[in-house]
Amino acid sequence: VAEANSPATATASDDGPINVDGAKAAEVLASDPSIVVLDVRSPEEFAEGHIKGAVNIDFGGDDFEARIAELDPAKPYLVHCASGRRSGLAMPVFEKLEFARLYHLSTGFSGWVADGQPVEK
Repeated sequence: VAEANSPATATASDDGPINVDGAKAAEVLASDPSIVVLDVRSPEEFAEGHIKGAVNIDFGGDDFEARIAELDPAKPYLVHCASGRRSGLAMPVFEKLEFARLYHLSTGFSGWVADGQPVEK
């Protein structure tokens, strides 16, 4: 059974988002340059530091769902916030819009930093 051998840092259920920690997210990004990093933190948080190449769409913004709807749902996305809470709350929006491949950085940007991954300002 393939799922039994999956690492605990990358899990998915019912074809939903694949939850990854900072180290696994870095591996996934390195292995697939087509993945779009989507940072759903506030613009102020984003300005303090972010994953290289990330696109910022504020989960707290009035136009969040409309801006997500403008994205290509066929592309793969790595979605994160600061701790994993807001990005976790955003997952139903992506699922409703039928995004095909989602990775959720469930430890958030703080987990990315804690795992020693690079930060861009």
